[in-house]
Amino acid sequence: MQIIQSRKELRQGIKNARSDGKTIGFVPTMGFLHRGHLSLMRRARKENDLVVASIFVNPTQFGPNEDLEAYPRDAQRDIDLMTAESVDIAFFPTVEALYPEGYTTFVDVEGPMTQVLCGQSRPTHFRGVTTIVAKLFNMVAPDRAYFGQKDAQQVAVIRRMAADLDFDLSIVVCPIVRETDGLAMSSRNTYLTPEQRENAPQLNKALIMSREMVEKGERSGPAVRKAIESRINGVNGAVIDYVAVVNAESLAELQTLEGKVLIALAVKFGTTRLIDNVQIDVRDQLA
Repeated sequence: MQIIQSRKELRQGIKNARSDGKTIGFVPTMGFLHRGHLSLMRRARKENDLVVASIFVNPTQFGPNEDLEAYPRDAQRDIDLMTAESVDIAFFPTVEALYPEGYTTFVDVEGPMTQVLCGQSRPTHFRGVTTIVAKLFNMVAPDRAYFGQKDAQQVAVIRRMAADLDFDLSIVVCPIVRETDGLAMSSRNTYLTPEQRENAPQLNKALIMSREMVEKGERSGPAVRKAIESRINGVNGAVIDYVAVVNAESLAELQTLEGKVLIALAVKFGTTRLIDNVQIDVRDQLA
């Protein structure tokens, strides 16, 4: 595996692969890898000739008083894990390289899609996400880019950006990877106290309950949302940021469930904010 910091060296490696007719799969991450990230790399390995993974804790997607400095980092551990997954190029750019002095250009997906869900409490977050992903897409020029379903809003926003800016690639979305007790894997899970960690799987249980409600015929978006809120409010230490029942593509709130539905939530345990979601195709439930 090549470990690259230089954008010039990265572009040369991509150029060489292209000249050999190789397809390129790309997995952008913020590091401190877990099995969710590794599942993306494994999928990319199966579907491409060359696999590139980036490790970059992107400062522009963190708001004031968020956990940029505390965000977990372990470069050698990440290198060992990527090597085991047969990643070809591990890209470790520096903040100074991607945001040099005088940097003033940002990519912003405007409108409701970035203002709802996580955008309500993190108003600058998605501008940071779309900016860094657009920069990385330009540098890597992948055929396919891989993202996890846990970050469902991020996936929807990146798909919108890629379509609007005519990036010639496919966005591949992979299933949420969970711990044995159902907690969605996240680098931030390491922040949880033992008691918080014991209670956190209740988020997934609330989502399972919501799916069962829909399977049994519930079609009221507000009713599903209120049931989830009621359950999570009964969990010790859980503070709801949001519970939303929306269209899976536009993220518009649904009063009546139809088509592809995203049920998403964000909940804080202390200072640790966890997100999770479930997607349901209501047409399948009617079959």
